[in-house]
Amino acid sequence: MDKSAESKDKPDPYAALRFWEFRNFTIARLCITIASQMQAVIVGWQIYEITKDPFSLGLIGLAEAIPSISVLLFAGHITDISNRKKIVLYSVLLMSFCSAMLLLITSDLIHSLSSAKLVLIYSVIFLSGIGRGFSAPSFFAFVSQLVPKETLPNAITWNTTTWQTGAVTGPAIGGLLYGFIGAANTYITIVIFWIISVLMIIPIKDKPIPEIIGIQTLKEKLTAGLKFVFERKIVLGAISLDLFAVLFGGAVALLPIFAGEILFAGPEGLGILRAAPSIGAVIMAVTMTRRPFTKNAGKNLIISVFGFGICIIIFALSKNFYLSLVILALSGAFDSVSVVIRATIIQLMTPDNMKGRVSAVNSIFIGSSNEIGAFESGVAAKLLGTVPSVIFGGVMTILVVTFVSIFFPKLRRLKL
Repeated sequence: MDKSAESKDKPDPYAALRFWEFRNFTIARLCITIASQMQAVIVGWQIYEITKDPFSLGLIGLAEAIPSISVLLFAGHITDISNRKKIVLYSVLLMSFCSAMLLLITSDLIHSLSSAKLVLIYSVIFLSGIGRGFSAPSFFAFVSQLVPKETLPNAITWNTTTWQTGAVTGPAIGGLLYGFIGAANTYITIVIFWIISVLMIIPIKDKPIPEIIGIQTLKEKLTAGLKFVFERKIVLGAISLDLFAVLFGGAVALLPIFAGEILFAGPEGLGILRAAPSIGAVIMAVTMTRRPFTKNAGKNLIISVFGFGICIIIFALSKNFYLSLVILALSGAFDSVSVVIRATIIQLMTPDNMKGRVSAVNSIFIGSSNEIGAFESGVAAKLLGTVPSVIFGGVMTILVVTFVSIFFPKLRRLKL
């Protein structure tokens, strides 16, 4: 075969990054992720130091999930009928404000008892959940307006790579800064990352508002995303698979306990442990820009979630810090495959004027299940103990994969 013809058939791994607005959005997304992940480490360790209670760690997730879930359907509707750039920008500004409030609470400007600070921290996390509820559908829908449709799979892969890169560096930076310069100075760094993200989003041009076809009542508009997902079994199966994997298979909420009482690694070790899954995810995501796993999408999705469940069980049993790091990195690699495939399925199968609402449903299933999963982990750890609760989660993930593989055969056979 002619070499020039061969090069034309080979996918361009940097296709999406050749568009300057997508590059700006990618930088903003990286800063947002780093800030959010740093904040998660600091808040988790602060609450653990105050309470020494795994249930309190689970409540962090619940405090963010409740408002996020509550506004998601409305946020998806607003995303589909409004200027998506403005929704993205306003949600980022709200989350920036929440980080500034955490800085104020942590600083010496507020002299209050630990119990009072605990309530204030939970309150700010609740407010940030509202910002997250609006950011999820608007971010997802906005990406599709920044690149041509044929470049979307590559943009999704880079979007995942960016998120995972931030998730690698964020926890590591957060844990190290917390250990060396304290919580208040770390929150200052977090606020700086938020400011950079805002400055990256502002130059992006406003995009056309998608046309809504047909006359619908407000109730029909709000529930259109749910109807769309439940009528398309492939989309429903992909979302359900990740929902239960995240709900039962997540051990992140309990990492402060593993770092402090099982692996004896301290806050610095906690940051590294939180970063480990994303190290594996970044390596896998970069690999997928050159060798997409979408050809046998359904089969690869099921294998990746099954592998994730196995990793969670091994992590629970490990008492060696380095083995735990390797297993968490491997779990992140499996997770990266499932995230890219699921996002590609939803982007390609959803019309543009529905993307906000369908993304909102996806976020209810997936995004908020991270926080609900954190709450479930806290409750399970309280009832069963830390290690048995994580083993239970891994086993449940494997059972869910088996169920989806049997009852969603079209998803199993899906090729993109």
